[in-house]
Amino acid sequence: MEGGAQQNSLWEPPEQDGGPSERDAGEGPPEVKRSQPLFIHGSSRQLPQEEPRASSLPSIPNPFPELCSPSNSPILSSPALGQGPPREGTSHVVKVFGEDGACRSLEASAGTTARQLCETLVRRTRALHDHSWALVELHQHLALERCLEDHESVVEVQSSWAPGADSRFVFRKNFAKYELFKSNASLFPEVMVSSCLEANKSMAHSELIQNFLNSGSCPEVQGFLHLREAGRKVWKRFHFSLRRSGLYYSTKGTSKDPRHLQYFADLTESNIYYVTQGKKLYGTPTEFGFCIKPHKVRSGVKGLKLLCSEDEQSRSCWMAAFRLFKYGMQLYCNYQQAQARLSQPPWIGPTPLRSVSDNALVAMDFSGCTGRVIENPSEVLTAALEEAQAWRKKMTHRYSLPAACHSSPLSAAIHRTQPWFHGRISREDTQQLIGRQGLVDGVFLVRESQRNPKGFVLSLCHLQRIKHYLILPSEEEGRLYFTMDDGQTRFADLIQLVEFHQINRGILPCKLRHYCTCVAL
Repeated sequence: MEGGAQQNSLWEPPEQDGGPSERDAGEGPPEVKRSQPLFIHGSSRQLPQEEPRASSLPSIPNPFPELCSPSNSPILSSPALGQGPPREGTSHVVKVFGEDGACRSLEASAGTTARQLCETLVRRTRALHDHSWALVELHQHLALERCLEDHESVVEVQSSWAPGADSRFVFRKNFAKYELFKSNASLFPEVMVSSCLEANKSMAHSELIQNFLNSGSCPEVQGFLHLREAGRKVWKRFHFSLRRSGLYYSTKGTSKDPRHLQYFADLTESNIYYVTQGKKLYGTPTEFGFCIKPHKVRSGVKGLKLLCSEDEQSRSCWMAAFRLFKYGMQLYCNYQQAQARLSQPPWIGPTPLRSVSDNALVAMDFSGCTGRVIENPSEVLTAALEEAQAWRKKMTHRYSLPAACHSSPLSAAIHRTQPWFHGRISREDTQQLIGRQGLVDGVFLVRESQRNPKGFVLSLCHLQRIKHYLILPSEEEGRLYFTMDDGQTRFADLIQLVEFHQINRGILPCKLRHYCTCVAL
């Protein structure tokens, strides 16, 4: 029997100083708690407090360590089984897509935020560093998308997706992310915050909204929305109110009587998404749909609360109010941190492309020995008009030069190297691209005209609407120039035209502030 014991086991009990072992004493096996995983030993004769005996056999690594460690098992630790958020200290693979469909895999820890991941992608793609870059959560099968807040955990959001779902992260610009802290008065119309204005009659509209934003609280917003009935494709119009206790709708017109108010959704346990193809998938009455998706809803349409507004301004107001309601002061802290990062020196590396924004350009007067900043608005307007006249004279003088200064093929095609030029894209694709990157005043791009083979189009967003301006080339005495006002203002190339309208409004409703761009991952 001794030989058999040696052949069947590579373990032997250690010598005990006193008495026989627990098994020899006739006691039963140790009690097994059903709430804890049971470790299965390699031999049935293994005893507690055993130590491995020296052996000449090589150690064989376990090819399936996840099966022996339930805490590391991707199956047993799935959120669907109620395991909770990812553990700290572990690394996860996060796939991020660009707007061109290219994908890049990144390794991130459980605490990696959306802002940290965006900064990593900005460095790797050598893009311009600003706070408008965002990580967008996209559910293609549901036509839902939302911009992650800077403080959100990327791994935690990814772990909430259903296995096999067509969900992804997209890296792109979002100029509207912090627009509520810049143009708050226009974002919250008076008609949608009338109850707050009535309660604070001594305060102006802009001052009232600014006080709410500074305190990290949300004003009471109200208005009509279309609601899709659960399990049906029928839409009904209700009057909604966003209060401190949550989102309600009235079952009787615009009545605010508690008997007529119906509680609608818990926004703290939900995420708010834009609906990108509402008419096609959900039959929305308008194109301005959005959705309240509870955290417990992992896949499928069941459980989604679909809403639709009358116009883009109303939808933008509701979306901004939902963000303030859910995140409060954290959202304002994210904005302050983003502004502080812009004042810091960039990382050491290649010089990024030059960007011009409304905060980087000021009116200057160089008529004296030293330059000065023009602060008087009327003087600024006068200087802009004088500069426009001087620009016209400069162009006239340039085109009157000898033939040696004629435009070269390089100057006629140098705009193709600029990030704001998007080549031959259609009008519909242009509107979708600008809409995805934020309907903010001054967002623009330049593209080739589909109707005029030699012309170009400047597409510009103003008051949440996209307008298109035709740029026509023209020749005079063999010299090429570009114009948008029938030759009254002439430019040698498209770069000169864009830079001029970044400083001067000209015939446009606003100056060019942000250009739409797509980076290759």
